[in-house]
Amino acid sequence: MPASIPSPGISSIHLGFFTLHFYALCILVGIGLAIWLTTRRWRQRGQDPDVLWDIVFWAVIAGIIGARAYHVLITDPKGYFGPGADPTAVFRIWEGGLGIMGAVLFGAGAAWFVSRRNGLPLSVFADCVAPALLLAQACGRWGNWFNQELFGKPTTLPWGLEISPSSPNFPAGLPADTLFHPTFLYESLWNLLGVVVLLALDRRFQLRHGRLFALYMVYYGFGRLMIELFLRVDPALMIGGVRVHVWTSLAIVVAGLVIFVVVGRRGRRDGTEPAAPAAQAAPDATA
Repeated sequence: MPASIPSPGISSIHLGFFTLHFYALCILVGIGLAIWLTTRRWRQRGQDPDVLWDIVFWAVIAGIIGARAYHVLITDPKGYFGPGADPTAVFRIWEGGLGIMGAVLFGAGAAWFVSRRNGLPLSVFADCVAPALLLAQACGRWGNWFNQELFGKPTTLPWGLEISPSSPNFPAGLPADTLFHPTFLYESLWNLLGVVVLLALDRRFQLRHGRLFALYMVYYGFGRLMIELFLRVDPALMIGGVRVHVWTSLAIVVAGLVIFVVVGRRGRRDGTEPAAPAAQAAPDATA
């Protein structure tokens, strides 16, 4: 067998009566890092930390619900409600199956509600959390590695991913030594690069009014679009012969571009768009 990336032999450990699922651990680590980075950026912008915790609490809860709902209802409804399916599997999140599109949509709704209740524009939170979302997604993707799921097409590249032939996710009809594109790794590295890119752009241009979040949408949506178009082969709802994630990724990119242009024009017209300093970095560039 050529050089390859092995998959873990286990996806959880038992600690007495408690079972620790590595998929859930990856998500929790991602959430923790996202809260840390968002908190730093929030404080650097002079905002009340108590308000942030209120937003984060409800956004995280809504985000998890939305992520699961997106996977169950949009990505793979037949796997939960089709012939021979077990509907109770909807609640077994540790087995995998969270859609970031649903997480962002539901989380944004909760963040908007709490921000409005506190008299704060949603764009303030959105710009603070944008790089942190990519950081959380970069960590969360490693949960797919532990679950041996959501890999890409077969490949002979040196970094091909090994999947156990006994795994329920191993494609039928392929040789047992088939290697696959490690899409979890591609997306994780893409997201980590995005953290650096967004922080650098914010440092240089002091992007406000939701423009940094718009760039997050464009950046993440484009990367996900490429992976969905050319690599992913796991079951998904098809619309017009195309994976539903392709359409949602494309919609995210277009929406991000529209938001970036619209709020940029509005900021310049109202005189509220700050000009980037020539020599001094913005305060929140250290995050």
